[in-house]
Amino acid sequence: MSYLVLARKWRPKRFSELVGQEHVVRALTNALDSGRVHHAFLFTGTRGVGKTTIARIFAKSLNCERGTSAEPCGECETCQAIDAGRYIDLLEIDAASNTGVDDVRDLIENAQYMPSRGRYKVYLIDEVHMLSKPAFNALLKTLEEPPEHVKFLFATTDPEKLLVTVLSRCLQFNLKRLDEDQIAGQIAKILAAEGIDAEPGAIRQLARGADGSLRDGLSLLDQAIAYTGAGSGGGKLEDAAVAAMLGTVDRSRVGALLAALADGDGAALLDEVAALAEFSPDWSGVLDALADALHRLQVRQLVPQAAVEDGGIDLDTLASRLRPELVQLWYQMALNARRDLSLAPSPRAGFEMGVLRMLAFRPAAAGAPSASVAGGDAAPRISGAAAAKAALAEAAPARPARAAPARPAPMRIAEPAPAEHASAEHVSTARASSAHASSAPMASEPAAPEPSRQVPPKPASSGPASSGPASPGTLDADGWLRLVAGSDLRGPARELAAHAAFVAYADGVLRLALLPGDELLQSPASTKTLAQALAPALGGVPQIRFEVAAASVETLHQRSARERDARQEAAEAAFLADPGVQQLIRQHGAQLVPDSIRPFDE
Repeated sequence: MSYLVLARKWRPKRFSELVGQEHVVRALTNALDSGRVHHAFLFTGTRGVGKTTIARIFAKSLNCERGTSAEPCGECETCQAIDAGRYIDLLEIDAASNTGVDDVRDLIENAQYMPSRGRYKVYLIDEVHMLSKPAFNALLKTLEEPPEHVKFLFATTDPEKLLVTVLSRCLQFNLKRLDEDQIAGQIAKILAAEGIDAEPGAIRQLARGADGSLRDGLSLLDQAIAYTGAGSGGGKLEDAAVAAMLGTVDRSRVGALLAALADGDGAALLDEVAALAEFSPDWSGVLDALADALHRLQVRQLVPQAAVEDGGIDLDTLASRLRPELVQLWYQMALNARRDLSLAPSPRAGFEMGVLRMLAFRPAAAGAPSASVAGGDAAPRISGAAAAKAALAEAAPARPARAAPARPAPMRIAEPAPAEHASAEHVSTARASSAHASSAPMASEPAAPEPSRQVPPKPASSGPASSGPASPGTLDADGWLRLVAGSDLRGPARELAAHAAFVAYADGVLRLALLPGDELLQSPASTKTLAQALAPALGGVPQIRFEVAAASVETLHQRSARERDARQEAAEAAFLADPGVQQLIRQHGAQLVPDSIRPFDE
């Protein structure tokens, strides 16, 4: 009993039968019709997208007995021999098992002889990247200047491993991965020709499982026909049967998960997880399905005019109930949970933790607390952005009375985890956790801080606002700092003035000191620009003299750095003094991400 698998039975025999790859077909068709056929072609792409098939059709087009054209007859002895894989002038070589230089030398020697039957001797080398470097070097000269009757067709899934000298001698065509619609259309066409009934959902699942490879899709179709018995007893490829074979989940299950998350119903959520566990699914695949549903939901929300398949999920209801930014956050959580699944104690535990993390960010009813996850106790639930605002409001009163107006910008508190797994998800989790730990109940958007809890105003500094410029003809150390800070100097001249310490000013001569290493800032152009900028305040253009010494007075650069450090220290102290932050550190072992706090004015 002989059976030919669908991938071989339905292999295209002419360019018009190919699925996709129109950019390659067009180039090869034009070359064949015009007679401008290169001597070496390289076809690259993932498995099962048509590399070897295109090479065989190309070889058939070159040697068809009715003439070279883009449409071989398929009926002559040459075409039929190539289709059957027994044409003597088409030499298919598997580079994975013929990698040595001796194999290539045999090929080169045989290439010198004229073809036995056809017009061209065609060498089809599959997985050409597997050839050794000496083998490539032996092939280079023949590849660049082959006999007129020889054509080289190379196919590879990994062109990065090919030598540049080989790539430069070939016309390279990159075959694209097929999309789900293309694969589904071909599967439906084959099923109709085979007389097998199938539900649309089953075809869609097979196309998705093919992952861009039509050959993989047809192999899965063979497996599904054998699994369901649809090929012999008049059965039908049903959606549920294909899902069971592939280990995928029904989309309605994914919809139930999203509905439980939107409702904030932890019990229903865990019941759905338990129901899924009875099918022993691939939990990574379930997270993929969840992320796919969130993607379609986001498209429905933000681009409602776009055509989006519902897939058994009430997207319209979910779109009206969930905020778009929350859907984005859940999508990121699904991706992170899939990435971390191998680190979890068990795949199911990793999946549960992922959806429970989403549950922690469920939307709250306006002005009313939701039921807690663990039981019936009421607990406030707010969004990540609202939690960050609440944390800032709580941190404000802890600042010293004379501190600069520094309040922490959105900051990150990450629970103990390996450094490489820190992500935006940890950022958002910490914001909400900090707000949730606060004892005061909050609605979905916190109110503005009370007047008594506002940040104290910034004290007057020695900057230009505290006093006017120096009197004409006079200048001291404080006046120098005010003068530079209030000037409109830019670029190198500004840097020179900021790093220069005042020494003395008398009789139109301004003496400034530069620290060792800063003398490189001095240049004639910068000095001239600085002198002209000081002229209005000093009553004339001063003569500037620089000294290289350890200055005893503070420069503007040093003062700015000192004030910046003071603001940073105040911001960190205010944040760490926040009760919610202290509770996170004390109860959950949270750690402050270094260098993640910034004063508000920065």
